[in-house]
Amino acid sequence: MKIIEYIEEDDRYKCLSCKVHLAATNCVVSKEFKGSTGTAYLIEDVINTFDGSTEERELMSGLHVVCDIFCVNCCNYVGWRYLKAYNEDQKYKEGKFILERALICKA
Repeated sequence: MKIIEYIEEDDRYKCLSCKVHLAATNCVVSKEFKGSTGTAYLIEDVINTFDGSTEERELMSGLHVVCDIFCVNCCNYVGWRYLKAYNEDQKYKEGKFILERALICKA
């Protein structure tokens, strides 16, 4: 059984495919990131997602341990989660999420 959480705030990001709530817009740390589909947002916290497999991935800012994240309702890919950054100046990303702009919508 799926448990869907909701964000009470007026400004939120939702899954483009099924419109399930993913994050409040006030949780955005930066809108200056790039994902596989283009512009991506670094987000402090997301809801209604589940993790894919953990892997080391070479990103523009160096080697990180990440896992892709998927919408809990429709199972579509929406971004990834930073689990570990090897470079000291990238540690601020640990525990944060990337939502790909092309895969979400604002409500």
